Amino acid sequence: MKVSELFGKSNIDYPREAENIEITEIVTDSRKACEGCAFICINGQRHDGHENIGEAVSVGAKVIVAEQVRDEGVGGAAAIYVENTRRAAALLYNTWYNNPAEGMKLVAVTGTNGKTSVSFLLKKIFERAGYRCGVIGTVGCISCGRLIHSYSENPNVSMTTPDPEDLYRILSLMRDDGVEYVFIEATSHALALSKLDALSFDIGIFTNLTQDHLDFHGSMENYFKAKSRLFEMCDKAIINIDDLWAQRFIERAHCKDIYTVSAKAEADVIAKNIIFSRDHSTSYMLRSRFGDASVKLGVPGRFFVVNSLEAAAAALVSGIDAADIAGALADFGGVDGRMERVRLDEDARISVFVDYAHTPDALENLLKSVRDIRDPRQRIVLLFGCGGDRDRGKRKEMAQIASRLSDFVIVTSDNSRSEDPERIISDILKGIDKEKEFVVIEERASAIEYAVCNSRRGDIIILAGKGHERYEIDRDGKHPFDERDIVKKAYEKFKRIYKDN
Repeated sequence: MKVSELFGKSNIDYPREAENIEITEIVTDSRKACEGCAFICINGQRHDGHENIGEAVSVGAKVIVAEQVRDEGVGGAAAIYVENTRRAAALLYNTWYNNPAEGMKLVAVTGTNGKTSVSFLLKKIFERAGYRCGVIGTVGCISCGRLIHSYSENPNVSMTTPDPEDLYRILSLMRDDGVEYVFIEATSHALALSKLDALSFDIGIFTNLTQDHLDFHGSMENYFKAKSRLFEMCDKAIINIDDLWAQRFIERAHCKDIYTVSAKAEADVIAKNIIFSRDHSTSYMLRSRFGDASVKLGVPGRFFVVNSLEAAAAALVSGIDAADIAGALADFGGVDGRMERVRLDEDARISVFVDYAHTPDALENLLKSVRDIRDPRQRIVLLFGCGGDRDRGKRKEMAQIASRLSDFVIVTSDNSRSEDPERIISDILKGIDKEKEFVVIEERASAIEYAVCNSRRGDIIILAGKGHERYEIDRDGKHPFDERDIVKKAYEKFKRIYKDN
């Protein structure tokens, strides 16, 4: 593709003398540079691509897209200057893959918690209505039922919203599959780093905003501003008004239509007569100006009521009948790692759940949901840790929530990355109520075995933080780690101990 076509269709100015250069590839990593490529210099948190211009040119890069040129210059390649190379990357990859989202309807979900659940609820509802669907998010990218793999070379990175070189390629594969609706988890990082700038969304959904990622954004205000960018790119907005930040999002939205949802107050789509059952199901009456329906969810949790309302609202404004939505919600079996029950014996004395809750708000909602359905005689045993190299400010707060809402707390590791696990645990212990029962077991597998083998009849054991992840990340890298397998092995050991006693 010639520079004139690639940059012209991307609305990026280029020098006339470069217009006939033939581009063979676009790269943002100088190690992937090749003969005839365009190298985009990305200024990252730890590395600045501008420092690798010479390396890219030495292997044949013909165009350098940069915000500035450093000492080594461009070595004969054509330099194209832009204000923001991250935004340029999104626009250029979008053009390279021939505007892949054109003809598809995009629905983006943003918020601290609930993005994955809402995305998969949407997939269930829209597929039941006969649409071909794709999902891009935390647990992977799915196109009409098939998994699309990422090109990421960093095994320690699992991006909810892929980088542009991956994102627009994935959208092109979905286009080839005949996808009609794509449900995208739009993270604050992706929005702040302009990954989605080449796209327009039919619907944007706001779930909630609570403390997270302040290591990146610096403040809640900056975090809010990043999230709110989505609602400058949408035709319609779905806003959860039960959240304290909802009004700010409504005020900032540039959407043609704004619809509200609530499980507490009057809204465009509301849940009435909510009932939490001991069989882990939830029911409510969905009411809206688009139609009413009786809803039953096979997944427990007060937070899941709101998630289902957000998905239902998006479906309703897209013309799907309320009764069909209720039918899809009734068939929904949950999401991998979201209040997922580990299957043990039918006569098991305990129940074990795996959940991705790794923020204060998510942990509080999780524990409150469990308290809604437990028998008062049952203990809630919570096992949790906090991620390394991430927002330290939430560690004490999560510990306070753990002590307040559970009966026994096991503090352990959770993806310590390059950080010392003992330091992370020390931060957590600053918030633990020392008057309540707790124990510290740094090694997570040992902590899980302890929780199971020292359980009491009726215990509800919650393993919080990892959810769908089947790995653990420490300073040595990424290692296989499936909590479900560890629980089952521990349970077999527990049964032998129980039988012997």
